[in-house]
Amino acid sequence: MEVFIIILIAFALIFDFINGFHDSANSIATVVATRVLPPQLAVLWAGFFNFIALFIFGLHVAKTVGKGIVDVGIIDTNIIFATLVGAIIWNLITWFFGIPSSSSHALMGGLIGAALVKAGPSVLIWGGIIKTVVFIFVAPILGLVLGLGIGALVYRLANNFSLHQVDGVFRKGQLLSAAFYSIGHGGNDAQKTIGIIMGLLIGSGMMGANDTIPKWVIFSCYTAIGLGTMFGGWRIVKTMGHKVTKLRPVDGFCAELGASVTLFISTSFGIPVSTTHTITGSIMGIGMLKRLSAVKWTVAGQLLWAWVLTIPCAAGMSALAYIIVRMFHHVA
Repeated sequence: MEVFIIILIAFALIFDFINGFHDSANSIATVVATRVLPPQLAVLWAGFFNFIALFIFGLHVAKTVGKGIVDVGIIDTNIIFATLVGAIIWNLITWFFGIPSSSSHALMGGLIGAALVKAGPSVLIWGGIIKTVVFIFVAPILGLVLGLGIGALVYRLANNFSLHQVDGVFRKGQLLSAAFYSIGHGGNDAQKTIGIIMGLLIGSGMMGANDTIPKWVIFSCYTAIGLGTMFGGWRIVKTMGHKVTKLRPVDGFCAELGASVTLFISTSFGIPVSTTHTITGSIMGIGMLKRLSAVKWTVAGQLLWAWVLTIPCAAGMSALAYIIVRMFHHVA
């Protein structure tokens, strides 16, 4: 294995770690905001279940990312390097400003931007791209509908119990719903890095397009995202846990369960969705169940703009990175 390919695989795992670090808030915000777990325990809980997803899901999302966004025939070390640079820079910018943007779409944007500079729009696989873009809107809407529906059902069932009794039950229930959400998060997001490494190995001739993905790739990607989650992106917790709407344990349970169902469905069908969009939509659904004014729509609007801008911004950064790296490391 060439030294530069080893370096790029390590770089991909760094992105995976940053993905977990950046998205940690999505996994723990509700359980921390409702004070079911302190932050230090919440990230350990979420990171552990990120890794457990390894044993639950197939690799459908990895195959979409590795072969369904751009033609694998044009993928080389420059493309992968530029993709990761664009995605990592965008992730760090949004983390710094406390914006819960999508690491998934940053990765997609990075891959698209580098591929466009190298070979033009003809190498883009529009079916995979359109499916990903459509779910920028479908995932939060589905999360919102499921959060709202689950919330309505749970509120009705809990109507005859005291607030103290309800809180006692759902403080325990939130441990389970947070675990489910973290499994969904790990299952969808770790596979995106698996797909990038898969594309690199195929493009370098080290594996065939129809070969089985090496187990060391799968294990290392799930480990990296779990460790990243354990370190926690604390700046985003406040936005997710407090700024969108106020949450109680029962609310956190319903939001996490709604988002979990969305992620399980998407991952099963190989759709690389944003876990950030999904949990945000579900939290908004719970807020709407109380009253429309319980959701801070100004904050929701700001988040929507960040989601829409993620792919083009990451693509631009990746395109620039590709131009620069090509000057120093040309790959025929």
